[in-house]
Amino acid sequence: MKKPYVIGIGGGSGSGKTSFLRAVKNGFSDKEVCVFSMDEYYRPRELQKTDKQGVKNFDLPYSIDKKAFRKDLEKLINGQSVNRKEYTFNNENVKPKELTFLPAKVILVEGLFVFHYKKISQLLDLKVFLFAKENLKVIRRIKRDGQERNYPLEDVLYRYENHVLPSYQKYIHPYQDGADIVINNNINYEKGLEVLQGFIKNKINL
Repeated sequence: MKKPYVIGIGGGSGSGKTSFLRAVKNGFSDKEVCVFSMDEYYRPRELQKTDKQGVKNFDLPYSIDKKAFRKDLEKLINGQSVNRKEYTFNNENVKPKELTFLPAKVILVEGLFVFHYKKISQLLDLKVFLFAKENLKVIRRIKRDGQERNYPLEDVLYRYENHVLPSYQKYIHPYQDGADIVINNNINYEKGLEVLQGFIKNKINL
């Protein structure tokens, strides 16, 4: 099997990475494109670091089990499937699913720190950075964390100010200038989506 083409999708929390990835994947079969997300590789809640107020901080590079993530990414690159239990962020209303990631011609690797982890960044053939203004990211984060992770509004705002924003400034934003493609998602990402899908079709047909 020919080595797959690996595309890293990075950007801050609330920049729209998840919806963008779903849109990119739409139209491609599982054999053509695999979406591999860092969201399923958070360490258990009890192992997460806490801040001075005793609040768990999920927005540090330590929060992710990067060794397990890299190991499974390498398995995908080598043509092996990967099984992983869904990470539900302590949401009691969600029953974790058993996820299966299948090897494909193109692998889309998504995560907050996909460019920060050097050994993972070295596996990427193309780096795409999704950008959005802070006020928009806050709104998107409020909607997501309330609906998907069962976090109250006060908790979401506290985490954004004390965890999300400092982490973005230190571990995520510095890699924007080194990205091969920067997609602006303040209004929509349609033009960037069209460009990336066309690029992927080219790679698949080579």
